[in-house]
Amino acid sequence: MAARVDASGVALPLLAPPRRIVSLVPSITETLCALGLADALVGVTVYCVAPREVVRSKTRIGGEKNPDLEKIRSLEPDLVIANVEENVREHITTLRAWSIPVWVTYPRTVGEGIQLIGDLGAVTGTQARAAEVLRDIEPLYERVRRASASRPARAVFYPIWREPYMTINGDTYIHDMLRVCGARNVFGDRPERYPTVTLDEVAARRPDVILLPDEPFRFRRAHLADFAGYPEVPAVRDGRIYLVDGKPFSWHGPRIAEALRTLPGLIDPAATSSL
Repeated sequence: MAARVDASGVALPLLAPPRRIVSLVPSITETLCALGLADALVGVTVYCVAPREVVRSKTRIGGEKNPDLEKIRSLEPDLVIANVEENVREHITTLRAWSIPVWVTYPRTVGEGIQLIGDLGAVTGTQARAAEVLRDIEPLYERVRRASASRPARAVFYPIWREPYMTINGDTYIHDMLRVCGARNVFGDRPERYPTVTLDEVAARRPDVILLPDEPFRFRRAHLADFAGYPEVPAVRDGRIYLVDGKPFSWHGPRIAEALRTLPGLIDPAATSSL
């Protein structure tokens, strides 16, 4: 297998497809299983929850930010897969110093998330299965993108944390997923990737839709009351504040297909539901 350069700029010289893989990213764990690599997975994080029937039998190596590096080494992996944002650089450096191959990912757009499926297929020797997955997702992506471009974008507020409220700017995967599905992120212009905002600032941006995800902060029905004092905001006035599963907005891999089929209609009822 030829060496491939990952998102950290490091070439991964694998002589053969890996047979003992540790995944430090929940969405990567799900993608590897979709590529037929469930048996090759030997270690996953405590946040790797899907596919449930697979991950429940795997060794848990801690969280993304605080993995047990010695436990990872004891599993004798021939590949560890990580992410620039979700994992810690020093941990990657330590694993590499132990001569453990690490492949670092960093998709920041939906297009890059789709490309990642093909990259993982190449790195793991599962190109044929990756091509099957991409045959479904790539044309769906193009259809949704074209359909969204034909409609006015709906202003959307998507928080990721509460007390204080935090959201996402234009340099994030969630922002691009919203854009592809027909939304205009009302804080997409902020310079910080994850800006802190007040509810008064949210109201001033007048979102048409407010989406409250269940991760990383778990928004619940009680939190709808936060917006009750802003009846003039279109999303509040029209009852368009939704509690949503955060995975379609933020997980890469095959989960993208679910997002492309369901999110346009959530953002704008005028969007086709036949995608």
